[in-house]
Amino acid sequence: MSLSCLCYNLLAMSLTVDEVRHIANLARLQLTPEEERRYAQQLSSILESAARLLEVDTTQIPPTATVLPLRAPLRPDIARPCPPREKILSNAPETEAGMFRVPPVLE
Repeated sequence: MSLSCLCYNLLAMSLTVDEVRHIANLARLQLTPEEERRYAQQLSSILESAARLLEVDTTQIPPTATVLPLRAPLRPDIARPCPPREKILSNAPETEAGMFRVPPVLE
């Protein structure tokens, strides 16, 4: 089967075994014939569920709408004193003159 003739049928929302075989090939998966049949059924079921969502009228819902409360995931930005230099450098593999010593990047 050539790739040019492979066309996913988005209206029927079901995958053939050949389409599953093609997807598995793209993912570099080796499936048994039984797995190909099972995945064709399972993936088709998932696509049909997603297709049912297309039936819902969302024209009145803004694209950024959410059912979750809005909250900032970050902590407040409060200035604090820096820890002592000795504490910061205590876990460094090497230090020199109160600074981190790192291997040279360029020779």
